[in-house]
Amino acid sequence: MSVTPMMAQYLDIKAQYPDALLFYRMGDFYEMFFDDAVNAAEALDIALTKRGKHDGEDIPMCGVPFHAAEGYLLTLIRKGFRVAVGEQLETPAEAKKRGGKSVVKRDVVRLVTPGTLTEDSLLEARRHNFLVSYSELREESALAWADISTGAFHVMPISQVRLSPELARLAPSELIVADGPTYEATAPLAEEYKIPVTPLGKASFDSTAAEKRICSLFGVSALDGFGSFNRAEISAMGALIDYLEITQKGKLPLLQQPVQEAEDRVVQIDASTRASLELTRSLSGARAGSLLSVVDRTVTPGGARLLEQRLSSPSRNLDVINARLAALDFAVDHDQLCEDLRDALRKTPDLDRALSRLALERGGPRDLAAIRNGLAQANAIADRNASEDLPPLVSAATTDLTGFEALLDLLDAALVAEPPLLARDGGFIAAGYDEDLDEARTLRDEGRSIIAGMQQEYAAHTGITSLKIKHNNVLGYFIETTATHAEKMLSAPLSEKYIHRQTTANQVRFTTVELSEIETRILNSGNRALEIEKRLYSALSTAIMDQAARLNGAARGLAELDLLTALADLARGENWARPRVDASRAFAITGGRHPVVERALRQQGGDTFVANDCDLSASTGAAVWLLTGPNMAGKSTFLRQNALIALLAQMGSYVPAETAHIGLVSQLFSRVGASDDLARGRSTFMVEMVETAAILNQADDRALVILDEIGRGTATYDGLSIAWATLEHLHAVNQSRALFATHYHELTQLSTTLSGVENATVSVKEWEGEVIFLHEVKKGAADRSYGVQVAQLAGLPPSVVARARDVLDLLEQGSREGAGAKIKIDDLPLFAAAPPPQPKPAAGPSPVDQLLSDIHPDELSPREALEALYRLKEASK
Repeated sequence: MSVTPMMAQYLDIKAQYPDALLFYRMGDFYEMFFDDAVNAAEALDIALTKRGKHDGEDIPMCGVPFHAAEGYLLTLIRKGFRVAVGEQLETPAEAKKRGGKSVVKRDVVRLVTPGTLTEDSLLEARRHNFLVSYSELREESALAWADISTGAFHVMPISQVRLSPELARLAPSELIVADGPTYEATAPLAEEYKIPVTPLGKASFDSTAAEKRICSLFGVSALDGFGSFNRAEISAMGALIDYLEITQKGKLPLLQQPVQEAEDRVVQIDASTRASLELTRSLSGARAGSLLSVVDRTVTPGGARLLEQRLSSPSRNLDVINARLAALDFAVDHDQLCEDLRDALRKTPDLDRALSRLALERGGPRDLAAIRNGLAQANAIADRNASEDLPPLVSAATTDLTGFEALLDLLDAALVAEPPLLARDGGFIAAGYDEDLDEARTLRDEGRSIIAGMQQEYAAHTGITSLKIKHNNVLGYFIETTATHAEKMLSAPLSEKYIHRQTTANQVRFTTVELSEIETRILNSGNRALEIEKRLYSALSTAIMDQAARLNGAARGLAELDLLTALADLARGENWARPRVDASRAFAITGGRHPVVERALRQQGGDTFVANDCDLSASTGAAVWLLTGPNMAGKSTFLRQNALIALLAQMGSYVPAETAHIGLVSQLFSRVGASDDLARGRSTFMVEMVETAAILNQADDRALVILDEIGRGTATYDGLSIAWATLEHLHAVNQSRALFATHYHELTQLSTTLSGVENATVSVKEWEGEVIFLHEVKKGAADRSYGVQVAQLAGLPPSVVARARDVLDLLEQGSREGAGAKIKIDDLPLFAAAPPPQPKPAAGPSPVDQLLSDIHPDELSPREALEALYRLKEASK
C-alpha cells in the first residue's frame, strides 16, 4: 500500500534513528507515530489516537505541544528514552513554492540523551551532568568526561580495576564505549550503577582520527599545549567529541581545554564505600540525609557543583589542601566580608550554563542578561575584595572576576532590565541603543494609535458607532460591522470607499485603500524591528562568545568564592575546627562528631550528640582500634564519623571536632552494613566477603579502613576465624590505619600479640536488667555484647527474652568449662509461652501517701514538722 508523502518523510527520518523516539514537528505539535507513539503515550500518560492507515493497519499517533516539550522530554529521558527532535526547516509557504503538494522539509536537529542536556528545566542546577567516554587500546585504558552544560572537560588514564570506583565518583548520566568486547564487558557495570550506556562504532575510538577531531575543536595543530596524552586518553576524548557531533548535529558545545587528571591526585574511594558513608546520596538514593545535604550552604549553582566535586574527590596534594585551608582561615576570620560576598553571590546567575546555551544556539535574551548580571556582581565582589590582604586562592579567584568592563558596559546599554525568554518575542533591546530600531518601534507603536484614530474617523463617517477595526493573520487589518449596518456600507456613496472583503455568520468585513497602506507600513515596521533585534542579539552573543574562555574563568572564581564562604559559614555556625593535615601517619581526633547524625538529633529535639576521641597515630606499621560493644551503642556512627572527618579535612574544610591531626590518607575503605545482591546471585555474606577482599587486596599503608562485624554472616567459628585472619592481614600486610568493630570478644586477645592493635569499647550501663547506651568510646574491651538486653528494648515478648537469658547462661557456662564441655540442654526447662497479661489490681496508697494524708502543715510546730520529715524519709526507703 502506498504511503502519503508526509508519512514517507517520517519513515525515512525514523529509519536513521531506530533507537530513539522521533519528535516529528507538525505546526505547534511534536507528533509521534507507530511504536514510538505507543511507548511515548504510556510513558507520558497521554492519549493515544490514530492517523490514517499503513499496510492495512491503523497508525497509532500521539503528540505533545511544542511550547511545553521540555517537560515531556525530561520525563522521557528519566525513563530511559532517547529523543530525536525533528524540526521543520522551512515554512509551508516556502514548501508551496516547490510545488503545491510539496512536503515541508524536516530533519533531526538534535538527539536528546541523558548526557547531552543543556536546558535548565532538564537539569539539576546544583549537580554536574557528566557524559563519560571509556576507551581501551591494547594495554592502555582511559576515561574522558564532559559536562556540556558548563563546558567542563577532563581526561585521565586509568587501570581497568579503577573503572568502577571512577564511575562511582563521577556518577555520570551517560557512558560511551566502543561496540563489541568493551561494550559487553562494561554494560553489566553500567547497569549496576544505573548508567545508560551507548555503544559507538570502533571508528569513533580510532586514536588518529580522534586527535584530528580534538585539534579541530580547539583550533590547534597539535595537542602538546594541553599536556602529554597517551593513545587511550586521545581515543576517549575523540570519541566523546564525535558523539557530541552526532547528537548536536554539528553544533558543538563550548568545551574548555581538557584538564588531565591522575589516579593519585585524589583519595581513592570505591563505590561501596561511597554508598556506606552516604557522601552525596543516602542509602535510599535521596540527597536528604547525605553528608552533602548537611554541609551544603552554597548560594550559587556553580558553588554547589564545586562542593559536590570536592566532596567526591578529596585531594591528596598537601599544597592544594593547605592552600584551601589558608583561604578558609581568612574567610572564617573575616565574617563581615564573608557575609557581604554571600549577599552578592546570591544575586549571581549560572554563568557556565548560560554560556553553554549561547554556544549551542539554544540561548535567549535571558542568557544575555544572566551574563550581564553575573558580571555586575563579579565586579562588585572584586571591588569589595580590593581593600583586603588576600590569601593566594582568594586573590586568584578575585583576579578572574576582573577585566570585563567593556563587555559589561555593552550589555548594560543594550539590554532591558527584564528581557523575555525568546529572541523571537522581541522587546529585549533597550530604547536608545540603536537608532534604526527606535525608528521602527516608533512607527510600529504610532501605527496602533493611527488605527485607533481611523476607527473613530470611520465610525463618524458612516454613522455606525459600533464599527471596529480588527486584525487577524489571514486578512490583516479590516473594518468589521454587524450585518444590519453592512447594508448601509454596501450602498452608495459609502460603497465607493469601503471595499467588501468577507461575510461571516453575524459580521461583515471591509477595507479601504488607506487602511491597506497603513497596514503595510505597520506590518513592515514590526517585522523590521524584530529583525533588527535578532541581528543585535546575534552581535551581543558573538561579543560574549569572544570572551568565553575568560568568562568560564570568572564562573570558576565565583564558584570558588561561594564554596569558600559557605564552608566558613558552616564552620562558624556548627563550631567546627581547623584540621592539621600533613605528610605524617598521624590520625588524632579529639571531640569528633558525626555531622549528619548531629544534625538529625538537633532537628528531632533529642539528645545532644556525644563527641568522642580517636587516635590511630603510628610512625610506622599498623594502627588499629579493635572496637567492641553492643549493637545500638554507636559503633557504626563512630567508625563513619572518623572517616568523614578525614574526608572533610582533605577536601579543604574545617571538621566537626575540637582538634584533628590527619596524616594524608591515600585510600578510604568502608565495610559497614551489608545487604544481599540477588540480581547477581550474591548473599549478604558473599557481598561482605567480596568487599573485604577488595580492601585486603588494595589498601596500602596510607589507607584508612573502617570495618564493621566482619564474618557475621556465617557460622560462629567460621566468622571468628575470618575476622581474626582479616585483622592480622590488615596489621601485618596492609599496615593501614583502621577501625575494626566486632562482636567477637575473642579478638581482643590480639592486642597482647599485635603491637599495632589497641582495644576500645563503647560504654554502656546496665540498670535493673536494662541497658543504657552512653555512646562514649574509651580504651578497653567490652565484657559482653548485651544482645539480650537490646532485644528486650526492641520489644521481643518477655517469654522470649527470659528464654534467651536461660540459654545464654547455659552457653556461657559451657564456654567457661572449656571447649570439651557439652551444653546440657536437658537442664533447661521447656519453653512455655507466657500467659496473657492480666489486668493489674488498682494500687493502694503507698506508705508515703498515707503519712502525707495525716499531716496538716498549718497545725504543726517546728519540732513536729521535723519529726514528720524524718518519718517520710524512713517510709520512702
